[in-house]
Amino acid sequence: MKEKMSDIKKTEISSGGSRPLVIAGPCSAESRQQLLSTAVSVAEAGVKIFRAGLWKPRTKPGGFEGVGAAGMEWLKEVREQTGMQIITEVATPSHIEQVMKINPDLLWIGARTTTDPFAVQAIADALKGTSVPILVKNPLSSDIDLWSGAVERLANAGVAAIGLIHRGFSTYEHRSYRNAPLWNIPMEMKRRYPSITLLCDPSHMGGSRTLIAPICQQAMDLMYDGLMIETHINPEEALSDKAQQITPGELKLILQNLIIRENSQKIEGIGAYRSEIDELDDELLKVLSRRMQISREIGAYKKQNNIPVFQNDRYNEIIQTALKKAKEMDLDEEFVLSIIEAIHQESVRLQLP
Repeated sequence: MKEKMSDIKKTEISSGGSRPLVIAGPCSAESRQQLLSTAVSVAEAGVKIFRAGLWKPRTKPGGFEGVGAAGMEWLKEVREQTGMQIITEVATPSHIEQVMKINPDLLWIGARTTTDPFAVQAIADALKGTSVPILVKNPLSSDIDLWSGAVERLANAGVAAIGLIHRGFSTYEHRSYRNAPLWNIPMEMKRRYPSITLLCDPSHMGGSRTLIAPICQQAMDLMYDGLMIETHINPEEALSDKAQQITPGELKLILQNLIIRENSQKIEGIGAYRSEIDELDDELLKVLSRRMQISREIGAYKKQNNIPVFQNDRYNEIIQTALKKAKEMDLDEEFVLSIIEAIHQESVRLQLP
């Protein structure tokens, strides 16, 4: 019987009883010395869960693809020496078969794997009968159903505990972030699975060590349960993703400076603002409804007069006007652009046969 979304269990991992739960360690296990040196310093920063990739999926061939199964004993040694739990990425049933020999405390599924339902199903089948918690990174694309589908495939396979890792989404545009946060998508995942553990991966999201601290704070302000931060004993010599890794000392400083705001009963002061927002949202919906009705009428006129649905000059005029007004009204231009694009896309859809 298919498991209901609300029945997905919260990942049972120790966080010391309060936010944030922190997972830290290098992007890749490179050598025994690198792994152990990093682990000792990470543990001194108060981290309870140590991460390291053994198998590294690379965009292009020729790069460092990880040490593979050879690093399993190093991870096991990390746990024995520091007391930290250990977690690594798996992408195939073979990875699972091999890593289970050291009884990992957790596993994670990477973004590339989440993108492929066949790969997720193969992993889910390989995990049947195991009790290890699984964390699922969001897919590369902003397709929430791929992420949700991966969670449900694992749940249907009987995986005892499932969590989410938000690492951002690939876009064709070059912006401040390596992977666009698109915070609305993990927020929707949290709505679908209210009790599920949600972590933020600021390393892959920002792509730069300078962005890790502000992204961590944003995640905490959005009530994320925890963070997965790539941490290396010597980031400049890392064999993969050196630009987005930080030192254990930097990790400790970031964690010490985090401001943790918890849910509070003192919300009476914003009641009036919420009421005003509700009224404004109602007005927005009414305006959108009228906007789409006009689009339908325009579509009918175009059809009667053999006019193409898409008018590039008109669309460009709408965009430029909106961006100009956004600047005048002190609104974020990218935000306004995303709204106009969505409205225009729906208008075009309504005008098509």
